[in-house]
Amino acid sequence: MTVPEGPGPHRRADEPSVVPVLEVGGSHVTAAAVDLGRARIADGTRRRLPLTPGIGPEDFLATLAEAANGVLAVGALGTRADGGVRADGGAYPARGVRTDRGTHPDRGVRADRGMYPARGARPVRGAYPDRGTHPDRGVRADRGMYPDRGAHSALGGHPAVGAHAALDTWGIAVPGPFDYARGIARYHGVGKFASLDGLAVGDLLTPRLNPRPTRLRFLNDASAFALGARLTAHPGSRRLVAITLGTGVGSAFLDRGTIVEDDPRVPPEGRVDLLTVDGRPLEDTVSTRAMTAHYTDRTGRPVDGLRELTARAAADDAAARDIITSALHALGGALAPWLTAFEADTVVFGGSITAAWPLIGPPLTAGLSHHTPSLAGLTLSARADGEDQALLGAAAFAARGA
Repeated sequence: MTVPEGPGPHRRADEPSVVPVLEVGGSHVTAAAVDLGRARIADGTRRRLPLTPGIGPEDFLATLAEAANGVLAVGALGTRADGGVRADGGAYPARGVRTDRGTHPDRGVRADRGMYPARGARPVRGAYPDRGTHPDRGVRADRGMYPDRGAHSALGGHPAVGAHAALDTWGIAVPGPFDYARGIARYHGVGKFASLDGLAVGDLLTPRLNPRPTRLRFLNDASAFALGARLTAHPGSRRLVAITLGTGVGSAFLDRGTIVEDDPRVPPEGRVDLLTVDGRPLEDTVSTRAMTAHYTDRTGRPVDGLRELTARAAADDAAARDIITSALHALGGALAPWLTAFEADTVVFGGSITAAWPLIGPPLTAGLSHHTPSLAGLTLSARADGEDQALLGAAAFAARGA
């Protein structure tokens, strides 16, 4: 999808490269600017807005745009076109005002130091080869070659992000099923997002963003989490698998940082949720819906989500502990043959249940090693900061194709 380029804020060449991103969850949308040079969320740029269950297309698009435009307006580059208020309470100066050296009366005149050079001229370090115009995109007259837009930096193999590309390309992490290449929701029968089925999110969101981006790059939320976890915590991993546990089970398989979906070593589409346990879908055993329903069926008591279920298990509720132990042991058994086939060296877990890792880690490990004893030595880790990892991963993914 290509749309006309919109104007972007000015940046100095030595400023950190930032990439704007969105992460859509089951109950929220988060927007932020990611500083890929420092592998972190740029200070003061995160905006998190709720998504109501059964949200309609117009409200969904409006919420995404509101979150995104809040990031573009304040924080990522430290400037706003109209002055305005910074996230920390201070005021940004209006464009054209220099707080320490006077006011620029117009583009070509400097009130205190004479004339600004025409665009393309270099008054101090020599003229460009064609006397006043910029050379070809890839050539610098005195300091070597500019990297191509797709060139890789030293940051975990991710490409360097130039000023123009960083602002004109968004990374957007969304749950499936979704047509990521075309930016179209495929949520037929998915309760909370069913009304969005067939929505051309990319085409309809683009004109709502200011400045209007050149490109939106969509990816699965579990894939974004995997890329972020590899970037920040496991940069040396050769084959990393990420599993997110929450409302359902999400997954991603990375081979040297590349998402693998169509390969005999991984489940169809790289989706663990398509696996089965005892002939039934995996999510009938391992999901918020399944585990809370099993608990209520056994005890007659309702439970509000995995957070409460794990809290009861930690408080020696035998039924809660048994349900969690059985589900995670089954998950380990379902994952084991695929981790073996993929030759995974690292498995990272995210999602709401990871806060209870001391409770869920042992049965999960037991399920893995029961099927394949050699997996007992696999590196397992849990990331409670899943949103941060997904935002970072979405930025890295956007930068690759910027």
